Amino acid sequence: VAGIKGMFLANKKIDNQVKTFITYNKGRDWSLLQAPDTDLRGNPIHCLLPYCSLHLHLKVSENPYTSGNIASRDTAPSIIVASGNIGTELSDNDISMFVSSDAGNTWRQIFEEEHSVLYLDQGGVLVAMKHTSLSIRHLWLSFDEGRSWSKYSFTSLPLFVDGVLGEPGEETLIMTVFGHFSHRSEWQLVKVDYRSIFDRRCAEEDYRPWQLHSQGEACIMGAKRIYRKRKSEKKCMQGKYAGAMTSEPCVCTEADFDCDYGYERHSNGQCLPAFWYNPSSLSKDCSLGQSYLNSTGYRKVVSNNCTDGVRERYTAKPQQCPGKAPQGLRIVTSDGKLTAEQGHNVTFLVQLEEGDLQRSLIQVDFGDGIAVSYANLSSMEDGIKHIYQNVGIFRVTVLVENNLGSDNAVLYLHVTCPLEHVHLSLPFVTTKNKEVNATAVLWPSQVGTLTYVWWFGNNTEPLITLEGSITFTFSVEGMNTITVQVSAGNTILQDTKTIAVYEQFQSLRLSFSPNLDDYNPDIPEWRRDISRVVKRALVEATGISSKHILVAVLPGLPTSAELFILPYQDATGENKRTAAADLEQV
Repeated sequence: VAGIKGMFLANKKIDNQVKTFITYNKGRDWSLLQAPDTDLRGNPIHCLLPYCSLHLHLKVSENPYTSGNIASRDTAPSIIVASGNIGTELSDNDISMFVSSDAGNTWRQIFEEEHSVLYLDQGGVLVAMKHTSLSIRHLWLSFDEGRSWSKYSFTSLPLFVDGVLGEPGEETLIMTVFGHFSHRSEWQLVKVDYRSIFDRRCAEEDYRPWQLHSQGEACIMGAKRIYRKRKSEKKCMQGKYAGAMTSEPCVCTEADFDCDYGYERHSNGQCLPAFWYNPSSLSKDCSLGQSYLNSTGYRKVVSNNCTDGVRERYTAKPQQCPGKAPQGLRIVTSDGKLTAEQGHNVTFLVQLEEGDLQRSLIQVDFGDGIAVSYANLSSMEDGIKHIYQNVGIFRVTVLVENNLGSDNAVLYLHVTCPLEHVHLSLPFVTTKNKEVNATAVLWPSQVGTLTYVWWFGNNTEPLITLEGSITFTFSVEGMNTITVQVSAGNTILQDTKTIAVYEQFQSLRLSFSPNLDDYNPDIPEWRRDISRVVKRALVEATGISSKHILVAVLPGLPTSAELFILPYQDATGENKRTAAADLEQV
């Protein structure tokens, strides 16, 4: 409500019924609106609180050319005009217009249909125009705050009214009506000037004092305010608004205080801690020797001006901070992760639920041989930064202690570096039912905690290990594939190799002239190429089938290779020649 501090109207849904409530102390207490005693014709209205009351539509207009469902003005603090109905709940049926000239304490019905109401001359003149889709030529004026209304004609031809606008300024007595004479005509602007109604300005004797109150209670928001109103029988122009005549503070009572944060009002009227709130938590962030405000459970309503009375009893009291031993210590990384990258900054945050922060010694051990100490927690507000030079799992510990006790916490941090390459190392040929060793060679060799997933041949179920080397046997002759996948954090790399399995075979180590080493980059692609060149040369020189020769250039320098002669059978299934004979020929 404009012009009166702490006064609000609100619609609240209770048991599927919308009801209108009013408050004079910024929402601490709410009450229903008392309906008028009589209707527009003077007939008595039987409406008993709380079963029946006045309900208002509280939609304020966003359009400056229309008045909305309710209106109040800073320059007319006691006058409220609104549309609504009388009954058990707010309704869109049987809407009437109501006015209060004593700041919502009592209400009068002024029209049985919705009207737009304009305030002129600080509420000294109220102008009402009917809400209708039909054309009109009359409006209504009231010079006594809506108690009586006079009908005036403002245009010679009926006008379809689209909007009404008062001239800016406190002393305005001019309004403009926007509309058109027919649906096809151009816009019409009708200017209505009421200044000729008044022959003089109001003098001091034309006013009477009016005490702002709430159902007889004169103290509103901790002050008694007296305004001046123009006497209803006087017809003079008020001019500039002067505000309240007098304002004096009231003695504070319980009604001037609301429940403080974390407290709820119970049925006995007392403010008690809510189930989720711990009043002692206020002292946990202060240090020995300092003080904090210990809440009484109450706080004075914002902007309330009361003094003395119960103010001292309800106001929060400064209290010395109690000394406490450290409790609830935690150490976390700033990003909340338990992994970090080698050579990069890691930021640790130390959190303490209770304890004397300013007089505590904090010791942090990063687990890599480096430790730091701090005299108090305030010097660590931005976190503790550290760079790990090696990969691994590090046990980070923090100890906080003061003269009342100590607490410690542990964090296990996994430091890794990016995995760039995986090479699967295993023999090219092996004997059936003989153990074979396969090793995953990594670069870089130290990347932190890894998971190895091994796939053998056509098996649908892998073998998962934490070690990079395994042994296995093949019970069936032929060519088999082995795949290893290495998981490092969010990175997964793999390598696949083929191994030949036979009952028996012959092998021979090959060496090369030293100048080949000058061209050996020691990469898998080069070794595969050279293996093909050597194999093709041997096939041409010996006539042995390429299916039964396997050449593998080995990693490292000097360059060397291994030649495998594999057994085979002719079309009849009989041995045509032995691997030993082929080896001798080679």
